Amino acid sequence: MRLIDSARIHCPYCDVSLNINVDPSEPEQDYTEDCQVCCRPMVLSVQFDDRHHPRVYARRESDIFSPGD
Repeated sequence: MRLIDSARIHCPYCDVSLNINVDPSEPEQDYTEDCQVCCRPMVLSVQFDDRHHPRVYARRESDIFSPGD
C-alpha cells in the first residue's frame, strides 16, 4: 500500500478540477480542506474501495453544517 494517494475532485464552490492527496491508511475519512483556487472550505469524504482506489466526495461546508447545529 502506498503512503499517499491522489484523487481528482471538483471544488463545490468554483467548480475547478483539483488534484488532492489522500492518506490510504484510514479506509474512511471526513475532513475539511480549503480549495487551492478560491480558498473556501470543502468537506471531503474519502472512502477506499476493495482495490484501494480512493473515492472522494467534495461538498460545501454549508451543506454539512447549518446554523443551530
